[in-house]
Amino acid sequence: MALKTRFTELVGVEHPIVQGGMQWVGRAELVAAVANAGGLGFITALTQPTPDKLREEIERCRSLTRKPFGVNLTILPSITPPPYAEYRRAIIESGVKIVETAGNKPQEHVEDFKAHGIVVVHKCTSVRHGLSAERMGADAISIDGFECAGHPGEDDVPGLVLIPAAADKIKIPMIASGGIGDARGLVAALALGAEGVNMGTRFMCTQESPIHENVKQQIVANDERATDLIFRTMHNTSRVARNDISRQVVELERSGAKFEDVRELVAGTRGRGVYETGDPDHGIWSAGQVQGLIHDIPSCAELISRMVREAEEIITGRLARFVV
Repeated sequence: MALKTRFTELVGVEHPIVQGGMQWVGRAELVAAVANAGGLGFITALTQPTPDKLREEIERCRSLTRKPFGVNLTILPSITPPPYAEYRRAIIESGVKIVETAGNKPQEHVEDFKAHGIVVVHKCTSVRHGLSAERMGADAISIDGFECAGHPGEDDVPGLVLIPAAADKIKIPMIASGGIGDARGLVAALALGAEGVNMGTRFMCTQESPIHENVKQQIVANDERATDLIFRTMHNTSRVARNDISRQVVELERSGAKFEDVRELVAGTRGRGVYETGDPDHGIWSAGQVQGLIHDIPSCAELISRMVREAEEIITGRLARFVV
């Protein structure tokens, strides 16, 4: 069985299940495994240290799959921003056909990608930002509810409200993100008006995910309460796995700390070290509330086929019984 939606038609995949861009995680081996299973995976551009390294990673992914995959380009405020235009050029010149954009003011990137015939999926955390991306020319929206890992925005609107609120106003295809990890979330998202789902934390906890086994086991062990919201006082909220470092950051913020006071604790290199060393307390790392629904470490093929099979059972079985 396959679930056909406007999104699957747009990007040319079998199932409306997406592995979004994740810093340090969105690498070729995971992306190709998702693609080969019939979903859509995204290489994370800025995980690669240079645009040329990104070109190599795209080619590595092509050597592992013949199916569609994309690249994520996230634009975040920074004192010393990476060369976004050069990364964008690497994506275009590599012949990538699908791009996930995220972050602030992506206009120039969206326009350039569109000029080269690339399908653009823009990630946002509110209806107003989704409408803005639609006006900007995005082909699809990935809408992030408050449950999500990473940046949930500042409005604190969970998916159960955000997804249908967005579906009421946004005309282009939309995929739902945040708090989704199994067939129940997939069916719920479709019922709420989405045309697919985006999963991050769930794909971190798969056999092909290029992170340390200890971190995967920690995700399985964690429940839905095992996250912290950091940078709340700085209006740049980020949901991360709860650990010794996140607790310190939250306490420091409560006492009035500024970013400079926590900079060393939240350094990206320390977060990367978590995935490499397997020490969950080495630094800050992203994980969503969906941890409470993750109980195993399947292959991407097992995860996607299970979700689609169980979604069919829910739609044609359990839900159908309620109609009399």
